[in-house]
Amino acid sequence: MLKRQRGFSLLELLAVLVVIALFTSLANLTVTSGGQDIELQSTVYKLADVAGYVLDEAQITGVDYGLLLQEEQETGETIYSYRWLERGIDGWAVPKVGQELFAQQRLPPGVALELVLEDAPLTELSLDDQSEDLSPQVVFYASGEVTVGWINMIQQQDGDLLWRIEWDLFGRFEVLRRGEAEVEN
Repeated sequence: MLKRQRGFSLLELLAVLVVIALFTSLANLTVTSGGQDIELQSTVYKLADVAGYVLDEAQITGVDYGLLLQEEQETGETIYSYRWLERGIDGWAVPKVGQELFAQQRLPPGVALELVLEDAPLTELSLDDQSEDLSPQVVFYASGEVTVGWINMIQQQDGDLLWRIEWDLFGRFEVLRRGEAEVEN
C-alpha cells in the first residue's frame, strides 16, 4: 500500500511569500528610520562637542569663532546645515586649521533648524542672504563668552521637536532629546 505524499499547494506557498515580504518591508522601514535617528543624534552631539572645543580654542588663541546656520534648496527640498567660521582681519572666513573638524555639516533631510537667541526675536534662516559676507549667528568670543540661546531641531513633516541644544553665556552646552532633560535614576 503506497501512501500518498502531500506537498504544499500553490496558495499556501504564495501566502508564505506574502508574509515574508511583509516582514521584510517592515524590518527595512524600521532600520531606515532608525538610521536617520542615529545620524541626527550623532550630528547633534557633534555640534555640541565641537562648540565646546571652539570656545576653548577661542580662549587659547585669542580669536573669535562663529557658528553659521544655513538652509539650502536641493532638488526641491530644504536642507539645513551649519559651519564654523573664524574672525580675521578681513572679517569672517573658514578656519585655516582643523579643516576636517570645522567642515560643513548637513542635517538629514526632513529636519529643520530653528535658532533662538536671548533677547532677540525668533531667527528664521533665510535663503535670501546669499551674500559673500558670511556673518555667524552665534559668536564664541575669545573672552570666553558665547551669544546665549538654543537651537531646535524639528521634524519638518509634523513640526515635532526632536532635539534642542541650549547654552549659556559661559558656553555650557546641554543636549536635550525632545527638549527635555534626561531623567537620571
